[in-house]
Amino acid sequence: MRKTSLEMVYELAKKDRRIFFIGSDLGAGTLDRFKKEMPDRFFMEGVSEQNIIGMAAGLALEGKIVYVNTIATFITRRCFEQIVLDLCLHNLPVRLIGNGGGLVYAPLGPTHEAIDDIAIMRAIPNMTVIAPADADEMRRVMPLTVDYPGPIYIRLAKGFDPIVTSNDSFEIGRAIPMREGKDVLVVTTGITLGLAKEAADSIKNEGIDVSILHVPTIKPLDRESILKYAGKVSGIITIEEHSIIGGLGSAVAEVIAEANLGKLFRIIGIPDIFPDGYGSQASLMEKYSVSAGSLLAEIRKLMKKP
Repeated sequence: MRKTSLEMVYELAKKDRRIFFIGSDLGAGTLDRFKKEMPDRFFMEGVSEQNIIGMAAGLALEGKIVYVNTIATFITRRCFEQIVLDLCLHNLPVRLIGNGGGLVYAPLGPTHEAIDDIAIMRAIPNMTVIAPADADEMRRVMPLTVDYPGPIYIRLAKGFDPIVTSNDSFEIGRAIPMREGKDVLVVTTGITLGLAKEAADSIKNEGIDVSILHVPTIKPLDRESILKYAGKVSGIITIEEHSIIGGLGSAVAEVIAEANLGKLFRIIGIPDIFPDGYGSQASLMEKYSVSAGSLLAEIRKLMKKP
């Protein structure tokens, strides 16, 4: 997904001279073709994210469209004030591409695990928050970011994630219905769409019909689609590779509560902790019950199945 995102920046920049790229201490060889072919629009600034946001804001004020890429924790936590004041306050067209949303950087521990990035970004006025499910969806997303108004945060997964979307039309701010069912609605974002599909396929043999709504745009949230599909089922479960506080689950809960639907509701996500232990993304997701198995268990509870 990361490779696809950056390749798309390069392809878009070849067609549009307004597009600039700024990286922060990225690996050698990252976007080499961009650097060689368009050196006046390529900058690698090192570990200085706060300064980079200021640079991006300055370029945007001069009519440029700027894509900034680094590790998700650095691009959200480290330069939060600059994002708020330099970008969002002025509603500038800067696209923040965060590598490793969720538990991707599990081998490096809690300092690099972006478990709160969605919560941080969705709290800022004017910020759009996008979390594609796979590389194919990323290809559909990136062209739409060029002329979209205001700043955008794009959450990247690990890369080489399974392709779980089809050629669904993509529109920023719209949810995508992936499956219709009459019993339980599962709302996903990012790579958890794959977990929802796995669980839905598994539990169908138990006579439980699962509806899946994929929400690649967490802000602005597609309230209309959430309410439409929530109204057809008896229970709703959200699943995300993010803290249970402030992410997709919180956003959907706000919609459900304000509409007074009176539905059974569960949030699956990372508990309100700093994840301890060092391992793989998959091992920590399993440890904190962000898995198809945990989703199956919650579906059974809602349906009161043993």
